[in-house]
Amino acid sequence: MIVSIPRESRADFFLYFCINNSKQTMMTEKEKMMAGLPYSAIDEQLLKELNECKDVVHRYNELLPSMRAERTAILKSLLGHVGDDNIFINQPFYCDYGKHISVGKRFFANFNFTVLDEALVTIGDDCFVGPNVSIYTACHSTDPVERNSRREWALPVTIGDNVWIGGSVTILAGVTIGDNVTIGAGSVVTRDIPSNCVAVGNPCRVIKKL
Repeated sequence: MIVSIPRESRADFFLYFCINNSKQTMMTEKEKMMAGLPYSAIDEQLLKELNECKDVVHRYNELLPSMRAERTAILKSLLGHVGDDNIFINQPFYCDYGKHISVGKRFFANFNFTVLDEALVTIGDDCFVGPNVSIYTACHSTDPVERNSRREWALPVTIGDNVWIGGSVTILAGVTIGDNVTIGAGSVVTRDIPSNCVAVGNPCRVIKKL
């Protein structure tokens, strides 16, 4: 059994890893990654999947903007789940694995949408994403020795329905954003945001309830 890590203890993930190492010896690095446990970012299988995704993303970004059908087809093959054919992501778009991303119906993202999807990224229906938005699920130790070992961990990001993410927003690992939310431009979302609100700032905070 994999023990879940409380949110307040995430900074101590590597200590947790050492204590529970015996439970992980039979897991692959990818299994560790998807379970939210420390894993080797230079594992050969993970690097292979990363490079395969990069090739597909490169092809997507090289398509003419007018080639709507071809762009949609690539997105539906690249991403883990697409709610319908009304998905639209302006080029360029970047992600690490693609298959760990799920988007709902009528999804729109503007230019330079970047998703580091080492963990699952789940986005609901009718979500708008402004330009230069980044979603990061990958985490690194603040200890330089641990960080230089190339071990990291990843925590999922969940975004509800009817959410508008303003331009140049950064959403960090482990965050959940509820339904009917607007995140103001330039915000850094470091913690959960409840449903039915407007939130802005660094760190992002609720400034208005709907």
